[in-house]
Amino acid sequence: MRQSQEMLDVRTRGRGLHDVTESVRACVARAGLETGLCVVFCPHTSASLLIQENASPDAARDLLAWLERLAPDGDPRYTHDAEGPDDMAAHLRSAVTRTSESIPVVRGALALGRWQGLFLVEHRTAPHRRTLIVHGTGA
Repeated sequence: MRQSQEMLDVRTRGRGLHDVTESVRACVARAGLETGLCVVFCPHTSASLLIQENASPDAARDLLAWLERLAPDGDPRYTHDAEGPDDMAAHLRSAVTRTSESIPVVRGALALGRWQGLFLVEHRTAPHRRTLIVHGTGA
């Protein structure tokens, strides 16, 4: 059984989907896994992970618009606004997305579907430096 673990540094441009698929693929390649499981964890409360369509930018725009309707910035009902009007909205958006994704490794590659990519979702409006933990287990 082989195991690996890497930390990925992701610099976001602010709110949006940031494709990390190739960076995670590179971690799997460095680990030398042929078959197994890759778990990616996002240790942040205002950013998250999603496996989402990677072909049409409209899908990303629609997803972000839906999250905006679900948890609008500056809602006067929020009491947590220590870091600005996007603070609580970012936490709520993170709560309805995911902090980790598990992706099978098949024949040395991430077993993502044809139109799937792995994205770090930045829920804050300002750029941030985020860390992802990529853990691989297998043979």
